[in-house]
Amino acid sequence: MSDGRYVGWGGFQKEGNEWDFGLVLRPDAFGLGLRIARMGIDFAIADDRIPYVTFLLPPSRKNLSALRRLGAKHVGEIIYDGANFLKYQLETG
Repeated sequence: MSDGRYVGWGGFQKEGNEWDFGLVLRPDAFGLGLRIARMGIDFAIADDRIPYVTFLLPPSRKNLSALRRLGAKHVGEIIYDGANFLKYQLETG
């Protein structure tokens, strides 16, 4: 929620030993993504259980500048539930 309006959903999901962060925003709220992601990263930094956060993005995603600004590094590609994803990781500890 932002100023009382629904802008999307997201959060952390534990995948094995890794904490994956996902964020899906309405198109009219795309400009809020970096600010919301930073709030999530701040939460992860404060939680000793989360030494790093992973992000999975479809290969069709071309604009990855927000992940770079957060400090995330590309660590490879994976197949999840039959679909290919680009995998990024951000150290939080």
